[in-house]
Amino acid sequence: MNCSISGEVPEEPVVSKNSGLLFEKRLIERHILDYGKCPVTGELLTMDDIVPIKTGKIVKPRPLTAASIPGMLGMFQNEWDGLMLSNFALEQQLHTARQELSHALYQHDAACRVIARLKKERDEARSLLAQSERQIMPAESTAVTSNAALSNGKRAPEDEDLGPAGKKLHTGITPAIIAELTDCNAALSQQRKKRQVPPALAPIDALERYTQLASHPLHKTSKPGIVSLDIHYSKDVIATGGVDTNAVLFDRPSGQIVTTLSGHSKKVTSVKFVTEGDLFLTGSADKTVRVWQGSEDGNYDCKHTLKDHTAEVQAVTVHATNKYFVTASLDNTWCFYDLSSGICLTQVSDAGTDGRPEGYTSAAFHPDGLILGTGTSEALVKIWDVKSQANVAKFDGHVGAVTAISFSENGYYLATAAHDGVKLWDLRKLKNFRSFESSDSETPTNSVDFDHSGSYLAVASADIRVYQVASVKADWNCIKTFPDLSGTGKATCVKFGPDAKYIAVGSMDRNLRVFGLPGNDAPSES
Repeated sequence: MNCSISGEVPEEPVVSKNSGLLFEKRLIERHILDYGKCPVTGELLTMDDIVPIKTGKIVKPRPLTAASIPGMLGMFQNEWDGLMLSNFALEQQLHTARQELSHALYQHDAACRVIARLKKERDEARSLLAQSERQIMPAESTAVTSNAALSNGKRAPEDEDLGPAGKKLHTGITPAIIAELTDCNAALSQQRKKRQVPPALAPIDALERYTQLASHPLHKTSKPGIVSLDIHYSKDVIATGGVDTNAVLFDRPSGQIVTTLSGHSKKVTSVKFVTEGDLFLTGSADKTVRVWQGSEDGNYDCKHTLKDHTAEVQAVTVHATNKYFVTASLDNTWCFYDLSSGICLTQVSDAGTDGRPEGYTSAAFHPDGLILGTGTSEALVKIWDVKSQANVAKFDGHVGAVTAISFSENGYYLATAAHDGVKLWDLRKLKNFRSFESSDSETPTNSVDFDHSGSYLAVASADIRVYQVASVKADWNCIKTFPDLSGTGKATCVKFGPDAKYIAVGSMDRNLRVFGLPGNDAPSES
């Protein structure tokens, strides 16, 4: 007896009272729940009309295909074919999933690029908004004196007074600012007379044992090269400016990058910390200077973008008051800025030797702040009186552009670097009293730096050399020579750390190298 629905022998047979037909219990129950009638006659049917039938245990007969060896082989072949078809379907699904994943990754990459572009446009819009605000606010406060000039890089309004060759006229350094600079100079000069060598300063025998402690790849491999360097002594943070258009702030004790500042379109030629106010300055070959404001979360936002120069900005130097700074450019001018507002108070140009234009390639403030030193592309060193913006002295004798300037903390010595090496000048007698030739005549000397105590002098060229500072007549001994480990044969910048406990060096690869005494609070090499 077979089920009227499936045609097979039922495991739990039941019979209908109305039609007398035999069914499998689970099948007829489901049919009644779905339709409420007999599947064969179509009459109304309920579960009360179903009567179970008691039967003996049913043993299902073996299928005919499993009753012989050829039949079993056929079954195995069918199973194998089904397995292969299932495997093929899985491979197709895998291929589809891979395509969908690749498409999703492409969309993610495109979205990241769009987000980066939007962030850049947002930063530029913020910068333009800040510049517009700087335009409006001084214009309102100086409605009576219309000669005020703003340093926001925009074209001057038609009613603004213009100087020769259509250049903007600036307000100049006011008597109040001059008085502030003079007071700062008097206070620092008085302190210098009482200053002694710090007891924590690294001794000579320690410097003789300095070796490379770490090498940190901070900049991009596509455009390697570190061309500028500065150190925030109280925070022990090192800043580097690279050929890759970025400035990187690096926390030396932890060995971690604090932040990477992007915004310039060409190499960052100069970086400077402002020791107060959490400000940071960058100068670039794109003719602009940027003022960055730090925040509590460690990020820096561009506060001002200054566009007064018409050629590459080669140097940025901060005044001792931490309220003003100077930029020097290849356009043969240097600008004196108010740090908080970003306003250029004066822009000083010089006719140069024999009327030839001389672009400025380096600049530095004297520690007391009333003297500014600049180096030119025509191998001249010029000393300026900041109060009057007058050129009070010129030093010649170098060969090639003057690439770096450093004043000693004692206030008497000036070190300048050029293609032919380093020259030391006595500011009291305005003469050169010693010269150090470059170790490689084909490699210019790119950087020179006195430590903060004025006890040591570092020189970067084909190698890095450290000299002990002595008097005018005594010998300046070379304490230590470090080879250029970058493989480029050209160290571009050098700077002493706090108390000369380490020396930071940048080269034409992308690595910042730190030299010091092993085991002296040094992070592991990256």
